Formats: sequence, structure tokens, C-alpha cells
Amino acid sequence: MRISYNWLKQFIKTDWKSEETEILLTDLGLEVEGIDKYESLKGGLEGVVVGHVLTCIQHPNADKLKITTVDLGDGNEPVQIVCGAPNVAAGQKVPVATIGTKLYDKEGNSFEIKKGKIRGEESLGMICAEDELGIGQGHDGIMILDEALKPGTLAKDVFKIETDEVFEIGLTPNRADAMSHYGVARDLKAGMVLKGKNIELITPSVSSFKVDKRTVKIDIKVENDKITPRYCGVTISDVKVKPSPSWLQNRLKAIGLTPKNNIVDVTNYVLHELGQPLHAFDASKIKGNKVIVKTLPAGTKFTTLDDVERTLHEEDLMICHADGPICIAGVFGGKDSGVTENTQSIFLESAYFNPVSIRKTAKRHTLSTDASFRFERGVDPSITEYALKRAALLIQEVAGGEITSDIVDFYPKKIEDFQVFLNFDKTAKIIGEEIPKDTIKKILVSLDIKINTISDAGIGLSIPPYRVDVQREIDVIEEILRVYGYNNIKFSQKLNATISNSSRTEEFKVQNVIANQLCSLGFNEMMANSLTSPEYTKLSELIKCEFNVMMLNPLSSDLSAMRQSMLFSGLEAISYNINRRNSDLKFFEFGKTYHKLPSGYEENKHLTMFVTGNTTKETWNQATAKSDFFLFKGYVNTVLSRLGLDAKITTLPLEMDLLSEGVSLVIGKETIVEFGTVKKNILKHFDIKQEVFYADFDWNRIQKYVSNKIKFTDIPKYPEVRRDLALLVGNDITFEAIYKVAKQTEKKYLKDVNLFDVYEGKNLPEGKKSYAVSFTIQDESKTLTDKEIEKTMLKLQTNLEKELGAALR
Repeated sequence: MRISYNWLKQFIKTDWKSEETEILLTDLGLEVEGIDKYESLKGGLEGVVVGHVLTCIQHPNADKLKITTVDLGDGNEPVQIVCGAPNVAAGQKVPVATIGTKLYDKEGNSFEIKKGKIRGEESLGMICAEDELGIGQGHDGIMILDEALKPGTLAKDVFKIETDEVFEIGLTPNRADAMSHYGVARDLKAGMVLKGKNIELITPSVSSFKVDKRTVKIDIKVENDKITPRYCGVTISDVKVKPSPSWLQNRLKAIGLTPKNNIVDVTNYVLHELGQPLHAFDASKIKGNKVIVKTLPAGTKFTTLDDVERTLHEEDLMICHADGPICIAGVFGGKDSGVTENTQSIFLESAYFNPVSIRKTAKRHTLSTDASFRFERGVDPSITEYALKRAALLIQEVAGGEITSDIVDFYPKKIEDFQVFLNFDKTAKIIGEEIPKDTIKKILVSLDIKINTISDAGIGLSIPPYRVDVQREIDVIEEILRVYGYNNIKFSQKLNATISNSSRTEEFKVQNVIANQLCSLGFNEMMANSLTSPEYTKLSELIKCEFNVMMLNPLSSDLSAMRQSMLFSGLEAISYNINRRNSDLKFFEFGKTYHKLPSGYEENKHLTMFVTGNTTKETWNQATAKSDFFLFKGYVNTVLSRLGLDAKITTLPLEMDLLSEGVSLVIGKETIVEFGTVKKNILKHFDIKQEVFYADFDWNRIQKYVSNKIKFTDIPKYPEVRRDLALLVGNDITFEAIYKVAKQTEKKYLKDVNLFDVYEGKNLPEGKKSYAVSFTIQDESKTLTDKEIEKTMLKLQTNLEKELGAALR
């Protein structure tokens, strides 16, 4: 939310610098994320002053140039300026851009005024035309200013160039009361009062509001006062729709709004000034001179201001006239009832709508407007009529016209204040410090909270309805604390802690162990949104769209379903990084997937790992090396090893649902992890052109097998022996088969079997390949003799020949 400091000062007269105000606003909970400078004219005409032309003679070397001497009013000698304008003459008051001034063209490009020579004559500045200053289009000659102006007067004061500082406030959703300049000023006043500043909150006066004549009456009918608790309206006739005056345009431009016309601009101005959304209808287009606030049958078609035809829901609240709908209440106006340049009379609406109703309508139609943003969070029902009068007076000021009806105010049941009792002891306990009672009262009064009763135990309070986030005692305590200042609460010198008696296998502990392990291996942890696009189910054969858990009120179509797989959110992160030239990535994420199965809703926890790109960066003595399946397999095994799990491969590398080549690891009959290479068609959907390796650990299952026992063995006292065999085997024989035969053959001495070379090609029989396999043999109780070693190797060789048809090369 953008807040103009100049605008804010209309409510609070302060000479504080923006930096001081920024600190106080942030301390009050209205976090200022940045301060931007606004200038109604780029550059603000800094360095441009009023000059008095003392002399003007013909340039000796150019027929179209003249040499002038100009008094700049700075107490120094007049300066010489060469000017090419035909209308320059002695005695004139003119705008002069002095040396070092930066001026901007229509495209925003700058050029600096420098000391120089023109046709041999020195020139120390520039006498400017309208277009050179950016305040007009004229270039027939220089600007001639009022003779009464004194030399040296700043041009920004002459042309009323406005400069402003704009706070970018990161407003939390609960602070509906602060969604306006008045709301921010209200908080700022409370903070200043506590700092001893006697500040008055100035509100715009509407005392001059009066009905000029009663000639155009628009009746109001509200069919459901639960979703429309209050609705006000008034007519204004003989208005002239035209561009807004510069002061109004500057206010809107400063906060990032584009001025439309004086009527629409006033409604936007009051919305951002007071926080009350308004809507102006062309009164001549309201058929039957009656406004009806109601819902319409489902399927009714309605075209909004953006020229989009929308299908209405039966719960959408609509503003209607005799012939049908003219506006989606609190959200968006209709195409056929808006203010145009031909509008002569308007019906001005100010209302309080049920926040839940507006929120649902806005989400259904994926419309987010300044009005709906405020209505769906809750506006102040007590200023509905006041804001209407304020807007009507401003419209008369900028567009003329007369008030031609009484204000019609539908308000059958007043929305009462919230009643809360604040206990002093509980306040001190929650805050951790006893704040003086007088200070508490001072804070509450500064926040417009009325004190009804006072006792030794506490205070009875009435809280205005615009504070929708303050309805309980704990909310009041929070208000006291944020105004008093979190930074003013003293820290205790004593720190108390409770020692928990928890197992090493507690889920969060195991998760932290693996997270630290992966970070040590160069992985970065990611946390993706559990909401995702339901369209991703089209990329999988096993993930069904009917199993999606859909959101009732999605933020957008891309965030309307709970994820069934963690792959796609990971690929989004990878794509985002690659597009920013960060292509060597290692990510992991702990998260959940969500499923709506025939048996009911289900959620499962997973650990996922992603690796893509190169393993090392290119250096002068080393080329880059790409990540591959076997490196990734090592990462997966590292995780299992750290958990003390011994998983078995159940399938050879083959195509899976999301993987073009993958492996499953199981414990018993339960698959605990699947990993491999992501399919190219899936990568193409995310515009990823490099290989991505993906592992999906079923964390729920893994947690069952994590043991609290610590396994260890003594370091062997006796040496191990390695022997190598070059085996000629059939092409269909895998290393896994060799490993199994070797382990079954020798269970006592054989410690490890490793494949260190594979050869296929020339000098081998057809259908054969060569495996170079190492065998590590060790007896933990003694040193093996050559005879024992040879006996073991002979037994291994014999069984490999018998079981697999292997032969020595």
C-alpha cells in the first residue's frame, strides 16, 4: 500500500522527516518497506530559476542567434547566455536552466546544461521554452514569465511543481482500518501522543454540504440487509466531466493511480483518503429512477467495465435498476452505467457490504479491485454517509454541479461497538511488564477506544466497529503493546527453559539430521507452496485429476489445487533459477502431498531431492563435469546410510510414471524411495533443456524403520586382501547377479564386491561383455594365508561359472 507523505500531513501537521515517520510507523506495526520520491515533473525543475534579461544583441557569427546577459538573482555578476529563440528581448523575465541542471525530454531521457561556446561566444546556461522544461508542448520561442517575479525565484515554485515522499507499507490483512491515509494518520497520531507530541487529527469538514434543489431523486431498495447492512446515495446534477485539476492528479499519481476524469478521480481520492469505496453512476442510465440491491438467478449474464461478459452466481450481490444489473456490488462497475464525457448528472453510492459476500464474489470472478480489497476486509460502517458528503463536495469543487436530492441512507440496524473488559493483571502477565495504568488509558483513548468503566481490576471498553481485528481482550493487549512499543519492553536477565525427554527418533530430530547432511553435501533447502495448478495432472498417467483436493476460494487458477506430487513445484524452482542463469542446482524439500481418494482424504510426507547441471565450476585446470545418475545414486544412498537403513533394489533401471529411467528401493515389501531421470516431456513443459535427477522418499514409511539403536564395530586388527577377476559374461548378466552369487558363496570372509570396469566391443565373442570385479576378503580373527585366499577365490570362480556361465578372460 502506497501512502503519500504530503497527503498524510493534511491530517497531521508535523515537521518530522520521512525517516523519523518511517521508524514510528514500523514500530506501530505498519511496516514501511521503502520510501519513493515522487515529482509531478521529472527532475522537479531543480536548477531552473527566474532570470531577468538585461541586454540582448545580435550574435556576430550567426543570424538566428542572440547574445544576452541575464541576472539570475544570486548576487553574482549577470551571466552571458546565447539564445536562438526569436522572441527573446531585453527586460523579460524568463526561466533559465543554470550550469549543471538536468532537463528531461518526453521519453524521460536527461541532458545536462554545461558551460560551452556557441559559434565562438561563451554561453553559461539556457533560456528555456515550454517543451524544454517539460511543462508544455510549445517550442515557438522561450517562455515569458510574469514581470513581477524576482530574479532567482525557483521555477518549481513558479510552476507549482510538487515533490512528495511515498511510503510503501507492507500492510497485514487484519489491518483493514489502516487501508487509507486517514487510517495511517490515526495510528501515527497514537504513536506521537505517547511520545509526548500534542497532535491533533484533522478531518475534512463536510459542514458546507447542502441540498441545492430536489429535482432528481433516485429511490433505493435493499432486499437483504444482512449482506447490505448500510447503503447511501445522493444525486448531483449539471456536472462537467473533464480532466481533474493538477493537485488531484498529483495525489493519485503519487500513489500509483492513473487519473481518468474528475468524477472518477474524486471517488478514487476519497477511497484512498478515508478508506471508503464509492461508485458514481450516470444517473440518466438508471432506468425507473430506482436502485435495487439484490442477488440475481445463477447464469445471468453481465458485462463489466473491462468489456468482459461474466456469468453471475446466485450469491453475487448486484446493484440493479428497472432493466437489470448495472454493477457488481463492491467489486466492479458495469459497462453501460459508468461515467463518460457526456454525463451530466450522477448518482453517487456509498455503502457497507458484508465482507464475506464481497470476498466470495471477487474470488469467483477473479476480480481484485481497490474497492473489493477494502470491502472484503471490512470498512468503517460509521463513515458511510460522511464519505458520501466528502465526495459530493469535492465533485462540486472540481466538476461543478448542484446537489439535487436528499441523501438516502438505508441503515435499519446500527452496527454497535465491540464490548471488551480488559484485566490489568492479565495485561501485565501477557506483556511481561507492568505498564502504568495512566499510560494504558492514554493509549486506548488515542486509538479511539472508549473507556466505559474503570476499577482496580480493569477497564470496560467500547471498540469502534472499524477495528474488525480488535474484538477480544487479547486483541486489546496487542494494541496496547504495539503503541507502547515492543522495543520498550525490558529483557529479563534470567532465561528459563524446559528440558524435554524425547527420543532420538523423533520426526523433527531425524529430519534435522538429514537436512544437515544434505546441506553438507551442497544442497539448498527449498519450501514450495502446497497449492499448485490442477493442470499438472496431465503430465502424469498415475496422478488423476479426480484425486485433486481443490480450494473453495482459490487465489488464482494456478493455485487452486493441493499438490499430489512434489516434483512439479521443484521443477518450477529449477526453471526459475535457470532463467536467471543459475543452472547448477541441488535442492531438497520436506513437504506433504494431498489426495482425495475414494476412501477419503489423505496426506503423506515426503523428502524430495533434485540435482541438475554441473557438479563443478569451470577452472583453468579443470573442465566442468555434468551431474549423472550414479552421482545422484550416491546422494540417495548417503541419506539411507545416515538413517541406518539397508534398502534393496527391486527393479532394474526402467521407465516409471514421472521418470524416463529410474530405480525403486524397498525395505521388506514397502517402497521407500524412487529416483532417476525426469522425463523430457515433463521438463519441456517447464522449459528446462538439461537433465534433472529426482528422488522421492516416502518419509512416513522411512520413519517407521528408523531405529534408536546405534550400530558399531571395532576397527579390524587384521589386514584385508583384494583380488580381481576379469569375467566374460553374457550381455544379459548384471553386476547385481554377480554380487548376489558372490555373497551367497562366501559369507564369512567376503566383505565387499565392486565393479570397476566394463568392456564391450572388439575381441569379445558375440553376445558377451567383460566385467572387471574386485573382491575384498578379510578374517577379523586372524591374518588370512595365501592358501585360504586362493581357496576362497576358487570357490567364487566356480560358482560364478556354474550359476552365471562366467568365464575368466
